[in-house]
Amino acid sequence: MTTNPTPNPQHGHHQPRIAIARNAPEVYKAMVALDAAAKKGLDPALVHLVKIRASQVNHCAFCLDMHIKEARKEGETEERVYLLNAWEEAGAHYSAKEQAALALTEAVTVLTDGFVPDAVYERAAAHFDEPELAQLIALITTINAWNRFGVTTRMTPGQA
Repeated sequence: MTTNPTPNPQHGHHQPRIAIARNAPEVYKAMVALDAAAKKGLDPALVHLVKIRASQVNHCAFCLDMHIKEARKEGETEERVYLLNAWEEAGAHYSAKEQAALALTEAVTVLTDGFVPDAVYERAAAHFDEPELAQLIALITTINAWNRFGVTTRMTPGQA
């Protein structure tokens, strides 16, 4: 494993580290398959919101860049993307179902005190049937795994 020199803090730029796809190709292929399976049956707009929100919480610039571009390409509005970081205050821009999914996304991503609060889970369960909820949980788990690869290996935004 090689490491790059410490980045210049004045520029806030980090050099990429190891390439997961090249160095662990079976893991990468499994993640791609998991990602495809996790979003099946879910509204594509909701999938984008969940991926973007988890990536915001995890500070994954690579994933933010990629998922915002994908969402915009598929018709997501700039306003909803811009307001996503403050979705609770901008609730009128998101459906009740999307808000429930975003609350669950944050709870699973952060795991406050090591668990997902019952109220957050129940809110999501009120908007998603069991198969959809299972898919949503899988989607949230998958984007969190991708974020951890991206942040740990310092994947470069715009390189997707």
